[in-house]
Amino acid sequence: MLLAKQMNDLTTIGLKNIDPDDIEDVLKKVEKSFGFKFGDKELKEVKTFGELCDIITDKVQGENANDCTSQQGFYKLRSALAATHFIAKESITPDTNLEQIFPRHDRVKKIEELKKELGISINIMNINSSLRWTILIGTVASLIMFFFKWQFALIGLVVFITVAWTAYNFFAKEFQLVTVGQLAEKITRENYLKSRRIGGTANRNEIVQKVKEIFQHDLDLEDSALTKEATFG
Repeated sequence: MLLAKQMNDLTTIGLKNIDPDDIEDVLKKVEKSFGFKFGDKELKEVKTFGELCDIITDKVQGENANDCTSQQGFYKLRSALAATHFIAKESITPDTNLEQIFPRHDRVKKIEELKKELGISINIMNINSSLRWTILIGTVASLIMFFFKWQFALIGLVVFITVAWTAYNFFAKEFQLVTVGQLAEKITRENYLKSRRIGGTANRNEIVQKVKEIFQHDLDLEDSALTKEATFG
């Protein structure tokens, strides 16, 4: 039993094991979702996840309202989907498959219409796996080429960066998510205040949980790694 516990401790990723640059990227998403900016030295003395959550809760503006933002986010998404696709709201459930609503032939156009209707920027599209691997392998090969012929390496990088930019901007038609419910969770996680039914309100009882969701999703952390006492590295 002791050996099993020790092995589990070795394989479990803790908050203190996360690179500070990755933490900084997550904090930028927290700022965007909750609509505020951290002060330049505001987090200098923060040592634990609990202390960070206390600061975030204090900084979130708006009147307190004890209603569920996740539920509101789903209803807001459902209404937007109904408006942009001319379908009945009642036919859309959390389990509805996104590919069922967004046919491939006009998927990119319909996603843009959804963004405008929601007033929220969402990134849920990706290029197909074969093209992703081609770009990755080509980029790595170009970097290796720097050891042999820097001119060829530079040309390769320019080519594959151009291919990647073109692919992600014009040919990204694969969903990163599967269901409407998953999309609603993403929208609520990344745009907390904009997901609220009534602007200028926030449910302070759920802010810590929403912050946890951002850390869990972006840093692949378990809930057990995000206790109030969990320390940053």
